[in-house]
Amino acid sequence: YSNLGILAGNACYFALSATGLGAVLLASYELFSAIRWLGAAYLVWLGVTAFFGTSTVIAVGPVTGAPTSRARTFLNGLVLQVANPKALVFFVALLPQFIDPRGSVLVQVAILGATSVVIEFFVLLAYGALSGRLTSVASRPRFQRLANRVAGTMLVAAGVSVALQRRAT
Repeated sequence: YSNLGILAGNACYFALSATGLGAVLLASYELFSAIRWLGAAYLVWLGVTAFFGTSTVIAVGPVTGAPTSRARTFLNGLVLQVANPKALVFFVALLPQFIDPRGSVLVQVAILGATSVVIEFFVLLAYGALSGRLTSVASRPRFQRLANRVAGTMLVAAGVSVALQRRAT
């Protein structure tokens, strides 16, 4: 369900890009900056909690307690993706190149959006299948500590990188 949340976030960005709202958001430095700072803070928080193995969202460890609800898992994926302003930049920069203004823009956007979601669905499905196969390795305490520290470090670095981005002039 997390993958569906990620795909829903991308669909939102795709729709924003297609309707021109993405360009407006990018033009509004204050709004884009707020989204960027929220995304950066979320990445740093995820990284710190993963590093210390206290994250309930991404930490590698044995499953304990009640499982996370489907709705919560979906929401986690959606928030993670929507808090990533790079996805909006990607769609705003990429989409116009594939739209022929002489044709039906709505049909073209629908085809591009569906194609994007289907391709990413299968990529995320492959990640999930691979992670399922590696469950026995991931259940080892030594691997868990290493994975949590590597993931935490990478997430903090990504958060700092997002926070330090400057507006292109």
